[in-house]
Amino acid sequence: MTKTRKLFGTDGIRGTANQDPMTVEVAQKLGQAAGLRFMRGTHRHRVLLGKDTRLSGYMIECALVSGFLSAGVDVTLAGPMPTPAIAMLTRSLRADLGVMISASHNPFGDNGIKLFGPDGFKLSDETEAEIEALMRADLTGRLATPEAIGRASRLNDAAGRYIENAKASFPRGRRLDGLRIVIDCANGAAYRVAPTALWELGAEVIRIGCEPNGVNINENCGSTRPEALCAAVVAHEAHIGIALDGDADRLLIADEQGRLIDGDQILALIARSWSRQGRLSAKQVVATVMSNMGLARCLDGLGLELVRTAVGDRYVVERMRELGVNLGGEQSGHMVLSDFATTGDGLVAALQVLAVLVEEGRPASEVCRMFTPFPQLLRNVRFVGKSPLHAPAVQEARRQAEAELGTEGRLLLRESGTEPLVRVMAEAEDPALVERVVAGMCAVIGSAQEAA
Repeated sequence: MTKTRKLFGTDGIRGTANQDPMTVEVAQKLGQAAGLRFMRGTHRHRVLLGKDTRLSGYMIECALVSGFLSAGVDVTLAGPMPTPAIAMLTRSLRADLGVMISASHNPFGDNGIKLFGPDGFKLSDETEAEIEALMRADLTGRLATPEAIGRASRLNDAAGRYIENAKASFPRGRRLDGLRIVIDCANGAAYRVAPTALWELGAEVIRIGCEPNGVNINENCGSTRPEALCAAVVAHEAHIGIALDGDADRLLIADEQGRLIDGDQILALIARSWSRQGRLSAKQVVATVMSNMGLARCLDGLGLELVRTAVGDRYVVERMRELGVNLGGEQSGHMVLSDFATTGDGLVAALQVLAVLVEEGRPASEVCRMFTPFPQLLRNVRFVGKSPLHAPAVQEARRQAEAELGTEGRLLLRESGTEPLVRVMAEAEDPALVERVVAGMCAVIGSAQEAA
């Protein structure tokens, strides 16, 4: 079978609902192919299936279920649950496969499908390629006989299981009593479990973005639109605010003044805390090429090394496993704490931040700001058809820009794994230089796109 991927991107399959590839037909074929790929013995095979709150989740869920059942795989439905909950429950329930229906931080009109192996980790590129090859193959004769068709059931205690697992990551004997916390769940998958976990640990909880209606996920709320969180923190005189995204695998923080704290600062905070406690498994922390140079300097001051990897929490996890590192993350807010989770978990990461806040007894504005970031600018250039990234004019402009930035700056050009965009990012100590480099690169990429 051909080992190439066309459907899977950096985080599963994603697209506009009811349009290729996010169609009923593709989802059903995926269910059949993934079900067959993970047949591994004579036992009754089972897949755990969760989703976020998008309207199209019903449609994709039904198509996946029919595909898995026709392959002879039983399906356990978890309903709306965070992505990390599905990863955790897949391993806990000894399921053969975990599936999350979500387009994460994207608008409601998009949807996606993420797959987890029986160990709770996202699948490798090679395994995804094998599934795609099966989707293209003729499966006649390989599907279940009538008596072997799978059955579907519902996991009624999924939320309670995840809440208890998340709470177990909080330091034993410590409580959130006296803390007023704003939690913004992006009208997404964590709208019930995240506020409940915080309340059960003793916090006074102000909920926003917790009224999903199928079409308002990530709409002017959550970690991609944190303005509402910042305003609510100030209005309610809260000690801290937490913004999750649609599937709750990432977060941002707002301090008591309503100012944002990004993933780099959160990663540095947890790294310092765990280093002091002797909880880091190595003197290394894994982050992506997008993380600020200020993070690298901060970690160096703590006696830790920043190891960079490609963008995407799955690549962070892969590198962490290779190196034996138990802490990694992304500037966008994916925090991977492998002592507690196999993928990014916004709630678990938030609890680590809150543990430090309680321990130190100081305002979030003091506790959570670990370093002064280098001026960094990110802009996107949308394209149609073939990416202009490798055009000769773009490559020449890149060489000139890198020479101008020198050794005290960075330029990053990359294609988005989920949208037809070229992302242009630069950072250096001189903000005017950063602005000039990014504007120049965007202009060249735009001209190359028009000339293509």
